[in-house]
Amino acid sequence: MPPHGTDNPSRHTDQGLRPDLVAGLTAAAVVLPKAMAYATVAGLPVSVGLYTAFVPMIVYALLGTSRVLSTSSTTTLAILTAAELGMAVPDGDPAKLITATATLTALTGALLVLASVLRLGFVANLISTPVLTGFKAGIGLVIILDQVPKLFGIHITKEGFLRDVLSLVQHLPESSLLTLALGATALVMLLITERIWPHSPAPLVVVAAGIAVSWFGGLSGAGVATVGLIPQALPSITLPTPDLVIMLLPGAIGIALMSFTETIAAGRAFAVRSDPPIRANRELLAVGAANLSGAFFGAMPAGGGTSQTAVVRSVGGRTQKASLVTAAASAATMLALAPLLGLLPQAVLAAIVIVYSIGLIQPLEFLSIRKVRTMEFRWALAAFLGVLAFGTLQGIIVAIVLSLIGLSSQAARPRIHVIGRKRGEDLLRPISLEHPDDETFEGLLIVRPEGRLFFANAQQVGDRIRELVTKDKPGVLMLDFSRVFDIEYSALQMMIDGERRFAEEGVAIWLAGLNPDVLDYVRRSGFANHVGNDRMFPTAEAGLLRYLTSSRPISGDD
Repeated sequence: MPPHGTDNPSRHTDQGLRPDLVAGLTAAAVVLPKAMAYATVAGLPVSVGLYTAFVPMIVYALLGTSRVLSTSSTTTLAILTAAELGMAVPDGDPAKLITATATLTALTGALLVLASVLRLGFVANLISTPVLTGFKAGIGLVIILDQVPKLFGIHITKEGFLRDVLSLVQHLPESSLLTLALGATALVMLLITERIWPHSPAPLVVVAAGIAVSWFGGLSGAGVATVGLIPQALPSITLPTPDLVIMLLPGAIGIALMSFTETIAAGRAFAVRSDPPIRANRELLAVGAANLSGAFFGAMPAGGGTSQTAVVRSVGGRTQKASLVTAAASAATMLALAPLLGLLPQAVLAAIVIVYSIGLIQPLEFLSIRKVRTMEFRWALAAFLGVLAFGTLQGIIVAIVLSLIGLSSQAARPRIHVIGRKRGEDLLRPISLEHPDDETFEGLLIVRPEGRLFFANAQQVGDRIRELVTKDKPGVLMLDFSRVFDIEYSALQMMIDGERRFAEEGVAIWLAGLNPDVLDYVRRSGFANHVGNDRMFPTAEAGLLRYLTSSRPISGDD
């Protein structure tokens, strides 16, 4: 018995391992059925889903910076993979599909590793939240429509979202009532369970029930489509082919971006205060290596999954040991349960996909965006319609372009405030209808631009300031740069030219609130020497005090 006041090391180790063991097994009950379902979304054998929840999960566990992130395929990655494989292997030949998948996954991994070397972790912020909301909603609808025919036991030729809707309606009379009853039952069970008990092992229960019904009811002989033969073995080595690299590269770039975006989002969402920080460039390396290694073992593109990570965290998972346990469960499933999984009806897998794709569609999020910013709501709507109209991979391009246009439009139109002083107090603030009593000063106009001043907005800023000067006709124009964090050469030259023209009109330019970097640029340009220390102030308050105490304000000719 250990001395009083000391810990028993073995007992401490057991307590440390038990939460991760429980979390890993619970996550496996959720992850593995969904991984198999996502493989069918991509048009691949369900065994590929198990492979994706095996090697990539182990590699990320060893290299990632998140303590609890669970890595396998996701709904978004599955549908993007399906679009790319459909283009690369239009005839659906199984052998060619496996090779194409290995090539696509390897390309995705290589691009992520390269991005890590180039320190491109900031690309996770290329897609704004509203645009991502619209993109994922579009993806969710595409996935649901893709799975609905399996619920009805019918087959349609995919030709685009709207045409597929029409084709589905036309083929409804061919539905298999037995398949529909089975799929609908699974769907209702999952929806009810998820509402009552979120992140539960409900998918595992539904899969087990589906297998049992298929076994005892002989459903495969009754015309119900089942998963079919699954190899009872660990994944074998699969080699990518260079012949498909050029064709698959554009799609791999989009998949790599979404994989990283989802991984970073999930990692940050479930980090707690005691966790180490999520390092973007290290995450690029971890997810890239996970995909690159997984490619040689039959895995499809992988990334961090929000729902499965939520399971790990909710049941007490603390470290990546939970992911290692989940990967071990995946291996055990391949070795021991493969024959049983082959009996699973496709309609049950379709129900699982539909239930976990519905979460991608967030109407309340659209309403929330619209309530705050109408323009960004339009971007979200455009991204949503872009996926439906142009396809999933093209939808990524639409999403990125919209985000960049939004960023550019905001940067190109910086806010420019006229500043006044709160009556009776030494507080400078933008003049607004909320503060009608704020003071302004005869002969002085204080203007405060915000953001980065550069070539795209310099002309607009200059024109706006000239409008204000023409309206107020001040003797002194004080430019408060306290909210300007950077000034580019084009904007600096425009400011120099503007000062010269204002001086000719008898308007003096004063500068205030320049941060060290902006001040350094102004000095290097020679503009600081031209303006002189008498017209440059550390703060706008200091400049105002100088103006009020000066018997004669300094003019541009002094």
